[in-house]
Amino acid sequence: MLLPSGNDVLGTAVKMLGAERIMVKCQDGKERLCRVRGKLKRRVWIREGDIVLVSPWDFQSDQRGDIFWRYRKNQTEWLRGHGYLKI
Repeated sequence: MLLPSGNDVLGTAVKMLGAERIMVKCQDGKERLCRVRGKLKRRVWIREGDIVLVSPWDFQSDQRGDIFWRYRKNQTEWLRGHGYLKI
């Protein structure tokens, strides 16, 4: 299981937009238009309400980012219990 480090932020998938794009409400208070990275695209199915790990882009960091991890239900409970997740 990956934990946020550096610029990474946790967020909740809010709306599916199609073409591997998802609107994510991040814990830093911003909504970002995120894309699912190619490595994750064919292996993991992301739905609305899922907790994901987002890496903001170097440019447009307040508006865009990449999703590179989706947490399962038991991992989400662990994050809440250890204070990583405020949602």
